[in-house]
Amino acid sequence: MTSAPLNSLQEADPAQTLLGGTRSRLRRSILGRLLKNPVGLSGAIMIALILMAGVLAPWISPYPPEFQDGDRVLIGPSWENLFGTDNLGRDVFTRLAYGARLSWFVGLTSVSIGATIGLLLGLTAGYFGGVVDNLLMRLIDIILAFPGLILLITLVGILGPNLRNALIAIGIGMTPTFARVTRAQVLALKETEYVVAARMLGATDARIMFRHVLPNILAILIVQVSLAFSFAILAETTLSFLGLGAQPPSPSWGATLNLSRQYMEQAPWLAIFPGLVVMISVLGFNQLGDGLRDVLDPRLRGRM
Repeated sequence: MTSAPLNSLQEADPAQTLLGGTRSRLRRSILGRLLKNPVGLSGAIMIALILMAGVLAPWISPYPPEFQDGDRVLIGPSWENLFGTDNLGRDVFTRLAYGARLSWFVGLTSVSIGATIGLLLGLTAGYFGGVVDNLLMRLIDIILAFPGLILLITLVGILGPNLRNALIAIGIGMTPTFARVTRAQVLALKETEYVVAARMLGATDARIMFRHVLPNILAILIVQVSLAFSFAILAETTLSFLGLGAQPPSPSWGATLNLSRQYMEQAPWLAIFPGLVVMISVLGFNQLGDGLRDVLDPRLRGRM
């Protein structure tokens, strides 16, 4: 009768329980401070609105994104077409809602590429230093020598104009930022007492980098990821505007803006509404990044 309670007590790990409780309290504390930060909260709300529009697009959009109504070409905003229609009779609100899905996909994929490569390069360069640091940082300097937009256009031009290659180009374009941020943080941490102690106890370089150094730079990387999302969305919009990103009939925000050039005077809503959506998305991620920086930076907590 007493074996089951005894086993359950033996299986319980007090250290793990305490650690789990500490992490839970830390997450609640960070969320609470973010909700009290007006800048971060406003950014989170704007991002949530765009995210909800993408997720709920099939239910809130009255038409499929490729649906064309020849009788309603270039019709202004109305209850039937909230953001009006384009030159093919497609509902602009529908295409913007489905375009939010595309923008989130671009952000998640390209930021994952840039953050992963940049993190590994910066972590390796900062930890080992010397020749490794010089070689990797000179590679980063070569990428930074190109203006951002010129680099993206060049890479997509070499790889071919489509969404997949645009994602790769955007990921490469944001790699230097992650690499430099990571390297700077690693340089400040690699000679701290706990890292030196781990090295003296025989821990491998890989264990020290990923178990002792990386967890202590995650806060600044989280902020950088938020800011990188705004860059990714803006970059994809720019490439699609130039015809180098998502190709028709994909409901890309950039493609819709490109279409508006031909009908600026006749149908200004083709430029106004996509422009507002892009602005809200980029501003939201920038605001969220600023809020996260205030929340996660210990030096700024006293001001909140």
